[in-house]
Amino acid sequence: MTVDHLLMRGRALEWATLGWNVAGVAVLAAAAYTARSVALAAFGLDSLIEIGASAVVLWELSGVGEQRQRTALRLIGVAFAALAVYLAIQSTVVLVAGYHPRHSRIGITWTAATAAVMFALASGKRRTGVALDNPVLRAEGRVTAVDAILATAVLAGLAANAVAGWWWADPLCGYVLVYYATREAWINVSKPR
Repeated sequence: MTVDHLLMRGRALEWATLGWNVAGVAVLAAAAYTARSVALAAFGLDSLIEIGASAVVLWELSGVGEQRQRTALRLIGVAFAALAVYLAIQSTVVLVAGYHPRHSRIGITWTAATAAVMFALASGKRRTGVALDNPVLRAEGRVTAVDAILATAVLAGLAANAVAGWWWADPLCGYVLVYYATREAWINVSKPR
């Protein structure tokens, strides 16, 4: 496959991610408000970060250069750091306060679909990034994989709350992503490839 075809595939993957997450922000905002769910709100913020990361990658793919790649990787890393800080604070506040979220069928449906879509997109970005030898596309593929992992964790928390009444599962899901987000922030901000 030629470099032009690979770049076109990379852009198509980013546009697909961007479109899914733009729709997701609206769905998640409504679901989070209705259910009063910190996990759904955090997942909506993750969708905003994914939108930003996709925009950064589209910018980077429009012109290759080492400085441009370093800048793009740092921007992705800063977004991860912001998400980690938000999730750690919000999840702790909700756990300490003992706040009980409501059930959310829309949230469960959307997070299940998002997990499947994001795992597929992450795989495509990884393969395309490797073929292009593009560290920014590979890094954004990890952002998308984290989005899929978070969707899976949020889905587990929502299901545990809906089925067993485990209200604390909702904010605990936020801590799952804190680890991944912190790791990716460190990799992309302090040691860009």
